Amino acid sequence: MFAGDTAELLPEAMARASTYARDEALHDLLARLRSQAPLHRIETEDYEPFWLVTRHADILAIEKDVDRFINAPRQALLSLPQQAATRALSGGAEPGQMMRNVAGMDGMDHRAYRDIVQSYFTPKGLAEVVRGIDGLARDYVDRMAGHNGECDFAQIAMSFPLRVIMQMLGVAPEDEPMMLRMTQQTLTSEDPEFRQEGGPLAALMEAFGHFGAIVADRRVNPRSDLASVIANAKIHGDYLPMPDILGYFFAVSTAGHDTTSYALTGGMLAFLEHPEAWEKLRADPSLMPSAVEEVLRWTTPVKHFCRTATQDCEMHGQQIRAGDIIMLSYPSANRDADLFDDPFAFRIDRKPNRHLAFGTGPHHCLGQHLARFELAAFFRELLGRVDHIELAGTPRRTEGSFVSGVKYLPVRYQMR
Repeated sequence: MFAGDTAELLPEAMARASTYARDEALHDLLARLRSQAPLHRIETEDYEPFWLVTRHADILAIEKDVDRFINAPRQALLSLPQQAATRALSGGAEPGQMMRNVAGMDGMDHRAYRDIVQSYFTPKGLAEVVRGIDGLARDYVDRMAGHNGECDFAQIAMSFPLRVIMQMLGVAPEDEPMMLRMTQQTLTSEDPEFRQEGGPLAALMEAFGHFGAIVADRRVNPRSDLASVIANAKIHGDYLPMPDILGYFFAVSTAGHDTTSYALTGGMLAFLEHPEAWEKLRADPSLMPSAVEEVLRWTTPVKHFCRTATQDCEMHGQQIRAGDIIMLSYPSANRDADLFDDPFAFRIDRKPNRHLAFGTGPHHCLGQHLARFELAAFFRELLGRVDHIELAGTPRRTEGSFVSGVKYLPVRYQMR
């Protein structure tokens, strides 16, 4: 169906990190798949065969069917060399089991682990954090003011959500560059700019050492921070196993800022490419909640999650076997014309907007409320402080099939 089309990406490209740096080509491919092959079996070198799911309704159904489609043993698509390296380092453990975290659990385990911080991430639980977010947004827009009208907006966007989650964890500001580097070397390790010797596993080991020291400190000197909640959590009267605690720290500290950063940078690019939307929001600030939802739909920082079939089943006339890998494409779901009117238009007043940027079902993103607060606070502050903003160069996107977005966004602006 797609063979011989040298001008377009083939479905096999969905396994390649470089595909996600080509936003227009990626969405062209996904649109064709939604129309012609919404459930597509992909067999490509260096990866186990997997099913690619592209339609919103199918992804919604799979995420809610927790008996037939589970998160373990993998959250993301890993190449065969990556899997072999993990087993070698861990003494034979499967990837995803070496360092368990709440996103990779199912059933009672998932509910018990999620409950540890669930209340912390509700709007009520975040009330104190939210009171400080406006001040942090002001501080980071102040940084823009100190750059004489030109900067890489991505640097600001990476730093702001990082500071928020580090404050919540009680991590010192001087450790933030290290935390950012570890995130980039793990979640976006496929990008040549972020690779390091030893690969993502070396960065994980470094992260474990740092988190282990935090756990030891918080058990002796507990504070009112999120790190103390995780370090001292107990299930059935026992502390969590240390690998699980480290996995929890890693998930919260990385996903707690990287995804929001890409939403912020990608959202800013969308406004720069659609200046009428920026002026519309400036004229009517009450549109901010719907604008944030459209930014999330448009950018979709998490590109996929995996599920594993527990039993044979049929979808779109094709047979999925027990043990098969399922790749859920969120950028595809969020441009599905069956659900979204004019899906390739950036409309800040779009309602309803049932995007899947945060997933759905029991595994919906814990940090979704925090991300919304951060995006709204920063754009609100920027609207009030900047008279004019425009591109000052060519944006660049991350090469990454799991979490990715705009990593370089040169802008020129005039502050009020």
